[in-house]
Amino acid sequence: MASVDTAIVYAALIGFGLGSVPFGLVLTRLAGLGDIRKIGSGNIGATNVLRTGNKFLAFLTVVCDSGKGAAAAVLSAYLWGADAGLVAGFAAVVGHNFPVWLKFKGGKGFATTLGVLLVSAWPVGVAACAVWLVVAGTFRFSSLAALASLAASPAVAYWMKLEHVAIMAAALAVLGFVRHHQNITRLLRGEESRIGAKKSEKSEKDPEGEAP
Repeated sequence: MASVDTAIVYAALIGFGLGSVPFGLVLTRLAGLGDIRKIGSGNIGATNVLRTGNKFLAFLTVVCDSGKGAAAAVLSAYLWGADAGLVAGFAAVVGHNFPVWLKFKGGKGFATTLGVLLVSAWPVGVAACAVWLVVAGTFRFSSLAALASLAASPAVAYWMKLEHVAIMAAALAVLGFVRHHQNITRLLRGEESRIGAKKSEKSEKDPEGEAP
């Protein structure tokens, strides 16, 4: 049996490896839609996949990106315990954001983060999803909804006395805010595009149309 330190290293490697699979890029190429990095924001996440006009592929990207984080956390927790699962989940988000084979230019990790939270502590994951829905429905900013969800998740975990989950969620929130720095700037300037905005409005206010 692996020692604790070795198990943590294994968990991190598994998480990073699974997280690095760029499903948005793979799915769009398999569908004959070209390189997702050459359209819109250049992001490999579901929001940019949606810009191809294929809603099913965007949905599938969300499922796969969430699933790889969940899979990393569940597998590592099964093999080496709950803490290893949390490490693997965090590493999966890092892998998604900075995949080696894409020169460390990946997504923003929100879908992967939700997958990790849902399997690590499902009430926290459900709360994060609920916050996203409420904020997105109220303000119509996908990025703002993601940021609110990221900020709420460690608070919910701490309130539930899930200290280790709270620490991981806080680390994911910091990572998520860093990755959304451009969105934050556009939100402050009033230039961020809203969910459902017409293409002309998006191009005027947000040339990249970046979202989580």
